[in-house]
Amino acid sequence: MGAFMFLPVFLSTVASSAANIPLWLVTPFALLLLLIAVMPLTPPRVKHFWEHYYPHVAIGLGLMVIAYYLLQVPSGGTTVVHTLQEYFSFICLIGSLFVVAGGIHIKVKDEATPLANIVFLAIGAVVANVIGTTGASMVMIRPWIRMNKIRISPYHVVFFIFVVSNVGGALTPIGDPPLFLGYLRGIPFFWLVSHVTFQWLFTVACLLAAFYLFDRRSLKHAPQKIQQDIKRPSEGVRFEGKINLLFLGAIIGAVFLPDTYFLREIVMLAAAAASYRLTPNPVHAENQFSFGPIKEVAFLFAGIFATMMPALGYIDQHGQEFGVKKPFQYYVAAGSLSAVLDNAPTYATFLRLAETTAQAEHPQDFPANPQSEAEVVAVLRAWPKDARLIVAVSLGAVFFGAMTYIGNGPNFMVKSIADSMGVHTPTFFGYILKFSLPILLPILLLGGALFL
Repeated sequence: MGAFMFLPVFLSTVASSAANIPLWLVTPFALLLLLIAVMPLTPPRVKHFWEHYYPHVAIGLGLMVIAYYLLQVPSGGTTVVHTLQEYFSFICLIGSLFVVAGGIHIKVKDEATPLANIVFLAIGAVVANVIGTTGASMVMIRPWIRMNKIRISPYHVVFFIFVVSNVGGALTPIGDPPLFLGYLRGIPFFWLVSHVTFQWLFTVACLLAAFYLFDRRSLKHAPQKIQQDIKRPSEGVRFEGKINLLFLGAIIGAVFLPDTYFLREIVMLAAAAASYRLTPNPVHAENQFSFGPIKEVAFLFAGIFATMMPALGYIDQHGQEFGVKKPFQYYVAAGSLSAVLDNAPTYATFLRLAETTAQAEHPQDFPANPQSEAEVVAVLRAWPKDARLIVAVSLGAVFFGAMTYIGNGPNFMVKSIADSMGVHTPTFFGYILKFSLPILLPILLLGGALFL
C-alpha cells in the first residue's frame, strides 16, 4: 500500500505529458508481458536462457522507455522520478512482508478436507481486509500449501489468488492498494463496507462454491489411502515465530505514517531486517525460505513499472474517448485494464474519469474551484448514481486484478512461492484460459450485472 503514495502527483505528471508520447512506446510493455507469458512454455534450452537473463531483459526494456521520457518528453524526468519512487515503495512493502511472513510458521493438519479448505479461504478473505491482500497472501500461502500437500493441485494456488490475494480485500482501504488511494482522496474508511458488502459476499461465496466443486471432485478421485488419511483426527495448529506478528503490525502501521523522507519505507525495511535477524533458523528451514521469489518479482516488476508509463499516460489522456458512462461499463473497463496494468494507477485514472462524467451531467453541484479532490469526491458520494461509479471503479480494480498473474502484486509472489515449494502452477496463459476466463470472469460479470 505504501507503494501508491506518489500516484496523485505521478498521474498528473503523466497526464500533462501524455500527448507527446507516441502509441508505439507501449510496445516494450506489451513485449515484456508477452515474454512473461510465453517463455516458461518454450523448450528447456530457451526456458533456461530466460530464467538466467530475465533480469537483463526486464531492466533493459524499462531503461528504453525511461531514456525516451528523459530525452523526448516534457517533464519526463519528473514522471520517471515518481515512477521510481512508486516502485521503491512497492518493493519495500512486498519485500518486507515476504521476509516477515517467511519467519511465521503455521503448522496445520496436512490432510485438509474440502470443508476445511473452504473455511481457510473464507478466513483469508476476511483477514485480507485487516492486513491487506499482500500481507494475508504472504502469511497464509505456505500453510495453505502444507495443509494440502498430499494432493496439491494447480487449482489450489489459483483459487488462493482469487480469494485471498484479490477479491477478499475489497472492503477496507487497507485491503488493496487502489482502495487506500481512494481513502487518500476523500472516501471515508468504512464507506465501502456499507456499499459493497453484498456484492463482496456474493463474489466470495461463488468462488468458494466453485472451489468446493473442484476440491470435492479431486478428493473423490484421489487414492483410497489419501481419503483415509484426510479422515484422521486433526493434530491441531502450531504457531512459531510469534515475534514476527509485531513486525507485521509495524509494516501495516507504516502505511499510515507521514509521507516524508521515505519514513514508511525505512520502517518497513527495518522491520524486515529485524525479522530476518531474530527469526530462529529452524523456522526459516521449515518454511523453505529463500530470497528467490522476491528477486524474481523485484526484477520483473521493475520492468513492468517502467514500461507501463506510456500505457497509463495514454489512458489518462484519451480515457474520455472510450465512451464509458454507466457503472457497469466503469466496472468492466477499470477491471479489464487492472488485469494487465497495475490496479492502483488504473483506479486513480478511472476515478478521475468518473468525476468528469458526473460533472458533465450535473455541473451545478460541483464546486467551481475545488481546493482538493476530496471536495469533488464528496459530491460523488452524495449522489446515488455517482456513488455507484465509485463502487464500480473500486470493485473493478480489486476484483479483476485476479484475472492474470500481474494484475496485483501478491499474485506473482504467490506463484513464485508455490513454485519454490515444488508446487506445479499454471502457466500465464494456462491461468487465464483454464481458470480466469471460464470461472472467475462469469462470476465477476454476474455480480456486476446484479449489483451495478
